[in-house]
Amino acid sequence: MDASKIDRFVAGKWDEDIVPQLVEYIRIPNKSPMFDSQWVEHGHMDAAVALMERWAKAQAIPGLVVEVVRLEGRTPLIYLEVPATGADTGADCVLLYGHLDKQPEMTGWDDGLGPWQPVLKGDRLYGRGGADDGYAIFGSLAAIQALQDQGAPHARCVILIEACEESGSYDLPAYVDHLADRIGQPSLVVCLDSGCGNYDQLWCTTSLRGLAGGNLTVKVLEEGVHSGDASGIVPSSFRLLRQLLSRIEDEASGRILLEGLQADVPADRLAQARKVADVLGDAVFDKFPFLPGMTPMTDDLTELVLNRTWRPALSVTGVDGIPPLASAGNVLRPHTAVKLSLRLPPTLDGKRAGELLKETLLRDPPNGAQVTLELEKASAGWNAPAMAPWLEQAIDAASHEFFGAPAMYMGEGGSIPFMGMLGEKFPGAQFMITGVLGPHSNAHGPNEFLHIPMGKKVTASVARVIAEHHAASVRGETTGAAIVAGATERGDHGCC
Repeated sequence: MDASKIDRFVAGKWDEDIVPQLVEYIRIPNKSPMFDSQWVEHGHMDAAVALMERWAKAQAIPGLVVEVVRLEGRTPLIYLEVPATGADTGADCVLLYGHLDKQPEMTGWDDGLGPWQPVLKGDRLYGRGGADDGYAIFGSLAAIQALQDQGAPHARCVILIEACEESGSYDLPAYVDHLADRIGQPSLVVCLDSGCGNYDQLWCTTSLRGLAGGNLTVKVLEEGVHSGDASGIVPSSFRLLRQLLSRIEDEASGRILLEGLQADVPADRLAQARKVADVLGDAVFDKFPFLPGMTPMTDDLTELVLNRTWRPALSVTGVDGIPPLASAGNVLRPHTAVKLSLRLPPTLDGKRAGELLKETLLRDPPNGAQVTLELEKASAGWNAPAMAPWLEQAIDAASHEFFGAPAMYMGEGGSIPFMGMLGEKFPGAQFMITGVLGPHSNAHGPNEFLHIPMGKKVTASVARVIAEHHAASVRGETTGAAIVAGATERGDHGCC
């Protein structure tokens, strides 16, 4: 495999073909079903699927299969299959994954930018979904095309693009089971939906946190009453909610108090965290848009890396029952509700964490208040299996060839439910989890962008790894992982 030819092919493919497609994709407000309950009627998801299907079918890849699979009552899935270049890898295959659904709009976009308004500024393509994760189908096929362009062999490749990842991938298990015979026995899984610590080298994800959360509501009255008349007699629903949250979190330090939500950090992940802190320095925290004078939770960079990747953390991501300031009168409100997002250590049982959260918040309600927790998510995280020597060497070679720097490994603070599912489905598979979501790219938030040079280099790196997978497969160094029937029927889901 000629790395310089890969580099040139991928760069041209991105500039001439992929970026224009992503511009059109960003225009489509195909929000994940959790954020658009009428997604079927609105038709945006189908529009995004159609765009990708048309593009994929137009690619000159011998034997390429492109199919939109639709199971009753579920979001669609795009299934693509590229046959092996020869019979020397047998039934072995590579499984590549991405998703096409998007997070909601979010407020705070800069002037001239918006979630459904694609804007090219230098090397950045702004708009919702380009980096998370619209580029995945384009990058996956481009990597395979780059190999075929120079006659480099590869094993059979299967690409799955789902449409409800941001809602917890609840439809994906049914599709993986439905397509089990066609997927076969992948020995390598490539996911393009993760992050990177900088744009200067290839980053691979070694762990993902789990997620538990939902809507916590505290009710104290049938209706609002005059605050001067009632305060001091009727407990404030906001204060009682604060009391309940203090059962979970130390409000001074942010530390999660429940020991059942903690987990030991493995020695290898601790060593990786130290290396990440050394390489990134202050970039561990200054990628976030802190206000002047704000400081991170600690000045220990390694601890910040671990806080983000291996420790539980609580966020309140939504509030209800509180009027905006402009219309807030002197009223003691009848209820306060918040949406809780509790990140979990990668090795923690997500279902048990959800149960513990519910038990803790609902027992002995203060002042007899009516307390409810509508648990929406209870998903386990993922800790990667030990990396095979051939894969580690391939990833590092790719990083040196296309970035000129060694590869880096770190955990991510978010969740990709598919990884836990695949870990159960394919227990013998190796994983390459990577992505383009680097400093300031702000997935899920305002001003989200795709760093185009990073997209090109990640695509080229995937091509290199697929080529090395073929060589390892021929040498007998890969192990196919047959699907374990029903292993993804977890009953617990999470989202990024």
